[in-house]
Amino acid sequence: MMNRSLRSLGVPPNAWTVDAETADITRPSLPARPIILSTETKNLRLDLSKAAMLVIDMQNDFCHPDGWLAHVGVDVMPAREPIAPLKTLLPQLRNLDVPIVWVNWGNRPDLLNISAGLRHVYNPTGEGVGLGDPLPKNGAPVLTKESWAAAVVEELAIEPTDIRIDKYRMSGFWDTPLDSILRNLGRTTLFFAGVNADQCVMTTLQDANFLSYDCILIRDCTATTSPDYCLQATFYNINQCFGFITDSQAILRTAQ
Repeated sequence: MMNRSLRSLGVPPNAWTVDAETADITRPSLPARPIILSTETKNLRLDLSKAAMLVIDMQNDFCHPDGWLAHVGVDVMPAREPIAPLKTLLPQLRNLDVPIVWVNWGNRPDLLNISAGLRHVYNPTGEGVGLGDPLPKNGAPVLTKESWAAAVVEELAIEPTDIRIDKYRMSGFWDTPLDSILRNLGRTTLFFAGVNADQCVMTTLQDANFLSYDCILIRDCTATTSPDYCLQATFYNINQCFGFITDSQAILRTAQ
């Protein structure tokens, strides 16, 4: 029988209970919440107590008319399409204790961990507005941590219980604590949403697959400003190689 004097250390299910004489390292599991979720290729039986929701780059620089993408002439309206379904889905997932993880591109102001090749992607002539440079409309430094440019669009509210991750590459797993946090929380099934589907969402999902996570893309909560063939190739490759694809309504019907 468990000693009532033991105190918890850690985040369940990766938690011990300890006192001066004892360390209980059995790590009791979270209560299972199995659901059956329909996807484009199979019906999945999954455990919501082992799931997390990753929302990638739904931030001003990629989705706002005054952000960096719009400044360089990209039509950002497609990037705003996930906002409405996410506003409906995220509260329901929070009610089911599924962690919401916001993965946003937010560089160090000094760009010390950013290579010349990566900077070239965002400023190929060296004369434009690139990483860390101020946006002409509001002065926000492009894709910089804690700036307006890196903030989630105002239509999507971040709750105190949500988790924020700053990333520095297209993949949210490269050089970030994302993997450590998910493993500490015991979350092995990942839902994916955000922009751009064929770039940051896809590379993060691929890395998750390589790290042995189970990956489910939510189609209507994911978008891109790239040509449509990029989106179709993304969907094809996820179904073929990296995971499964569903939509928010399938989740809402099942996760009650």
